[in-house]
Amino acid sequence: MARIVAVANQKGGVAKTTTVVNVAAALEEVGQRVLIVDLDAQACATFSVGLDPEDLERTGATAFLDPEARIPIADLITTTDDGPDLLPAAIDLAGADRALAAIAGREYVVRDALTAVQDSYDWILLDCSPSLGIITINALTAADAVVIPLQCETLSHRGVGQLMETIADVQRLTNPRLQVAGVVPTLFDGRTVHARAVLADLGPRYGVRVFSPISRSIRFAEAPAAGRSILATAGSSRGAQDYRTLAREWTDAIPTV
Repeated sequence: MARIVAVANQKGGVAKTTTVVNVAAALEEVGQRVLIVDLDAQACATFSVGLDPEDLERTGATAFLDPEARIPIADLITTTDDGPDLLPAAIDLAGADRALAAIAGREYVVRDALTAVQDSYDWILLDCSPSLGIITINALTAADAVVIPLQCETLSHRGVGQLMETIADVQRLTNPRLQVAGVVPTLFDGRTVHARAVLADLGPRYGVRVFSPISRSIRFAEAPAAGRSILATAGSSRGAQDYRTLAREWTDAIPTV
């Protein structure tokens, strides 16, 4: 069965989508079968792998929000140029919290939908929205592990405590097997004293593993414009090497189910 990893942080701009897309590509590079699940109505992961969300007739929301449609989730998955498969998102996911609010067992909708394809992949990576709404709770309920990207700046620490409280609630109420795999320091500039100080503070502050940092690079902004990962557009760059290292660390840190 696939290892299901939720990449979550309610703060925007911390490289959640960048982490999902590039770790997925790095895992595919070494022969792993990977599914990216875009759970953000902004559909950044969908766009980043070369699809225009506005051109899509059906997305993951069809399975999550309209279970009576009975469309197999495998029929909603598409391939990408970098190798990983994608369950795309679009703006229709924006109404998820309201649509699911009155549904019994609403926390399990994503988990139940993924059951049909879980044996087809080695990894399923859930790109969460920058919120702690019902869809993010669904992602944490479906996941075996959660990874928290965190920008190496002081203000990025704000709100992580709330996320950790939410994770603890999910562990207690809907998913006792959920593990916090660790924090991914992103947008890291090792030339600055501030970034190094923030990096050194992460482990003691949160009591979790701190993965190798991801260096700040303009290459990350360029890759989505091509609809590809940084491994495809700048494969020898520092950023690409960082994500290859991170993929190896995830493989060691997140056990097979």
